[in-house]
Amino acid sequence: MTTPRRDGPTRRETRPKAAAPAAAVTTRVALEQGRTWTFACAVDWPGWSRRAKSEALALEALLDYAGRYAPVAGPGFSPGRLRVIGTVQGNATTDFGAPAGPGPWDDEPLTSRERERLIGLLAATWSYLDAVVDAAPAELRKGPRGGGRDRDAVVSHVREAERAYTAKVGARVPPRTPWQDQRARLTEVLVASRSEGAWTPRYTIRRCAWHVLDHAWEIEDKRA
Repeated sequence: MTTPRRDGPTRRETRPKAAAPAAAVTTRVALEQGRTWTFACAVDWPGWSRRAKSEALALEALLDYAGRYAPVAGPGFSPGRLRVIGTVQGNATTDFGAPAGPGPWDDEPLTSRERERLIGLLAATWSYLDAVVDAAPAELRKGPRGGGRDRDAVVSHVREAERAYTAKVGARVPPRTPWQDQRARLTEVLVASRSEGAWTPRYTIRRCAWHVLDHAWEIEDKRA
């Protein structure tokens, strides 16, 4: 990976391994830096987010997953250059291994067209996870010490975490609500582009999509 070109104290670019298209296509990336982990998140492509031990490694990991994210993004996905638009300080959740820091980019108002596009990408992560789960065995490969969850435990974790995320925009979902109904309730709130909780719609989509894809890829990687 080449050394990022610096446009200023908080703006950097790094070229992907494949040649960039002729047009000046860029992908906005936000960094979240903790003591243990740094996350690189493509703010306009929900779910495309990776972590590593440093900024440079996180950006490299993000590029490495571009091909894996492409089926979610759909035809014509071409990220071009990564352009870092800012950095937020992480916390204990970041160090545990999950992004936890909204930034000013998550407060940007959504146009109707952009809201529809982002919600569509969240729905695409759900479809991707559903297909992965349907194709996966019940028992997943364990770690070197025998640790790790099996398929149904991963699914339960994602569903319950998503219920908690839904509450962050003020959409309360009772326990044991069927997952499709839970997703429909979250989508309803996002379509209305309102939030009566701590998270903005833009950040809610980004955080939910990250969690769904992170565990979908985990299941794929641990198929026994």
